[in-house]
Amino acid sequence: MHELINQLKSKQLIWQGSHSQASTECLSTGFRSLDDRIGGGFPTSGVIEIKTTHGIGELRLLWPHIKRHSSGRSIVLIQPPGKLCAESLYSDGINLANVLLVYPKCAKDALWAAEQCLKSGACSHVLLWQDKLDVHHAKRLQVASEQRNCLHFLFKAKNHYTFSLPVSLSMTLLPHLNGLEVAITKRRGGWPQSRFIIPMNTFTMPLRSPTLSTHLRKLG
Repeated sequence: MHELINQLKSKQLIWQGSHSQASTECLSTGFRSLDDRIGGGFPTSGVIEIKTTHGIGELRLLWPHIKRHSSGRSIVLIQPPGKLCAESLYSDGINLANVLLVYPKCAKDALWAAEQCLKSGACSHVLLWQDKLDVHHAKRLQVASEQRNCLHFLFKAKNHYTFSLPVSLSMTLLPHLNGLEVAITKRRGGWPQSRFIIPMNTFTMPLRSPTLSTHLRKLG
């Protein structure tokens, strides 16, 4: 059994826990109700898994944090669904000059792009839309994120079945009349949390637009 475990570890197919206490350093999400349930805010690095239906306000949940803590570095969005509205990003206070859209040809290229961006040191946040992710892929992204202090958001379809990944934080989002219904399903150094509502009534601009502004840099 010991030999089998060592073989799985060498192939990065299992995640080995640590007895050391996880880092408590974090930065506010911009939503007090969310901060209170995840220990004060998002971690300064690591992978945050977000299971959600697209277009329900999932990006609006992140913009306050990203705007405040990007420090002039690039914000990279890799294979986002649909078309983003530049006017909406601008109204949320996002500097469009720092936003880079990347559309790889396949899922493998998307994972490679995400890892390179995390390692580059030029990015503050990397957002990736990818439903299928193995444990060793998640571990590589986690390590790359921690190396250069770059936070990684991983978006997955809410109804896509998968096993638990070695991530710093996992959230499930559902649409709600007043905003978003959130469930914290996994948190490093903490316990899962019951569902709660984050009001989003102050946001009125659309998330999507039929056209994509040329102010957003696009790579394909």
